[in-house]
Amino acid sequence: MNIFDFVKPATITDAVAAASEPGAAYLAAGTNLLDLMKGGITRPTRLVDVNHLPGLDRIEHLPDGGVRIGSLVRNADLAHDLDFARRFPAVAEALLSGASPQLRNAATAGGNLLQRTRCAYFYDVASACNKRHPGSGCDARGGENRLHAVLGWSEDCIATHPSDFCVPLVALDAVVEIEGRAGRRELPLESFHRLPGNTPEHESALEPGELIVALRLPGDAAGFSAHARYLKVRERTSYAFAVVSAAAALKLDGGTIGEARIALGGVALKPWRCRAAEEALAGAVPGAGVFRAAAEAALGDARPSGDNAFKIELARRVVTRALTLAAAGTPERVAALPASPFASGTASGSGVHPHV
Repeated sequence: MNIFDFVKPATITDAVAAASEPGAAYLAAGTNLLDLMKGGITRPTRLVDVNHLPGLDRIEHLPDGGVRIGSLVRNADLAHDLDFARRFPAVAEALLSGASPQLRNAATAGGNLLQRTRCAYFYDVASACNKRHPGSGCDARGGENRLHAVLGWSEDCIATHPSDFCVPLVALDAVVEIEGRAGRRELPLESFHRLPGNTPEHESALEPGELIVALRLPGDAAGFSAHARYLKVRERTSYAFAVVSAAAALKLDGGTIGEARIALGGVALKPWRCRAAEEALAGAVPGAGVFRAAAEAALGDARPSGDNAFKIELARRVVTRALTLAAAGTPERVAALPASPFASGTASGSGVHPHV
């Protein structure tokens, strides 16, 4: 058993100071961290409990129509906030498609951003993994890798980022608020997660001791609410991480697409913003051919990292279908199987009403 200190600071400043020590880790819900500790994948020497820090569990609706989400807001509470779900339906749909109800009740917004890859070789301490032990190699390269990355991967790491929540957030230009020893700073979520390169052990832009205090969606993001969807293909619909997922959001103006937002999940070590596809859609008339061309642009740089060439075509189809669903309009209620290809889009199992 790994012996560690347990610290329960009273303020954000105290938390940052405590977590700046080598070997420290923040503890919120622990839905990912505790699993990693039990498996010996990570062995912190100090846990800094942030669950009772003041002001981090609030959902604040901003004057410009945006929203500020405290890092300790629980996933379920955010997804079921009716005002939030109306204005950012794709984000609510993504939240409700992740994990199980029990985990959504515990997991936090900040922790969701920082969850580690679910690559089996990362979790197997007997396997070579450059994320766990830099320079040891990547056993996934010659192993079971059908679910691994097809965008942004390197010879040192082909893992993917597991978050559903982050995918529509990246598409909608979310910003991360970070507190550190030098004070508070902000960073676009699109720049928060790092691609592996030759240093896959560095997963985010956080410096030692820095704490995510909030996420912020701009008011402009709410302008997509009438035509925004999240679609997730997974091997077990009830509870599994995405093989491929996509967030698609459109602003329609007189029968043409005024603006489009697209991001992919399950394809890289970060949520993947598809800017080339967005540009291809601007000014176009919605339709199958236009959406397929945008999907081709979205996967233009994709290449297999192993036995996973199928994911490239699957991702094209997921983007095409997500755009088709978005163009048809956000449903009145989130479906009983949120973000699933098997959902009708009109079922009422979740009880969330994006547009009432």
